[in-house]
Amino acid sequence: MELWFTENHTSGVKFSIKIKEHLVSEQSEFQKIDILDSYDFGRILVLDGCLMLTEKDEKIYHEMITHVPLSVNPNIKRVLVIGAGDGGTIRELCRFKNVEHIDMVEIDRRVVELCREYLPQTTCSLDDKRVHIYYEDGLKFVRGAENEYDLIIVDSTDPFGPGEGLFTKEFYGNCYKALKSDGILVNQHESTFYDEYAQAMKRAHSRIKSFFPIALVYQAHIPTYPSGHWLFGFASKKFHPVDDFNAEWWLSQELKTYYYNRFVHIGCFALPQNVRDVLRETKGANL
Repeated sequence: MELWFTENHTSGVKFSIKIKEHLVSEQSEFQKIDILDSYDFGRILVLDGCLMLTEKDEKIYHEMITHVPLSVNPNIKRVLVIGAGDGGTIRELCRFKNVEHIDMVEIDRRVVELCREYLPQTTCSLDDKRVHIYYEDGLKFVRGAENEYDLIIVDSTDPFGPGEGLFTKEFYGNCYKALKSDGILVNQHESTFYDEYAQAMKRAHSRIKSFFPIALVYQAHIPTYPSGHWLFGFASKKFHPVDDFNAEWWLSQELKTYYYNRFVHIGCFALPQNVRDVLRETKGANL
């Protein structure tokens, strides 16, 4: 009998992957956690029926959410990561020697524990001495921080369930307060291809833009995410992601990457017309 994992991207679109083995299925305090082994994408993490990562293409997401801001401000030392229970964002941050301190706030301890067991590819840096893990609500955690971080990365699930609070105006305002005077906020920004995702993206971008003088959107091709075209938000109090891009510094780090490079950094901010059209519908959009 063939085993398939199927994710509903919309009411009329499904995405399926043929599975070798269902490795674990558990209901935590917060969500349903499944880890599967597939033929074409390696191991897969699924939360509440939504695909979070696959071993084959996770580096695209994790490189783009980390290397972009770090290449804009080489002096980033203190980082707050909200979410990121799979460890991939932490792995990429730990590759940079200038990063001295990382606070990781993940609401669901079981996600981290199961990923440690089944996804060592992504969790390999969670024990780095610079990493401090807090198992609590990221929305509440950031309320207590002020002028503390050079970079905040919101590596959250979609804007419903445990991740819903990480897309609110209150949350983005607290992130602004928690950042230093030259701080950067980066978040996963959904997609504009399907209407349901486009609405969430527009709301998030509008809320971020109400706090940050610089707020732009950039893109990556992630085959297993809905539509394959995924967006990230870059917001900053000072730095422009293209004008202040320090390509020479990034090259000097001699980091081997799977997807990100200096050409991708510049190109990822050149948005397709359909995305620009959606952003123009967003109040105060910065194109």
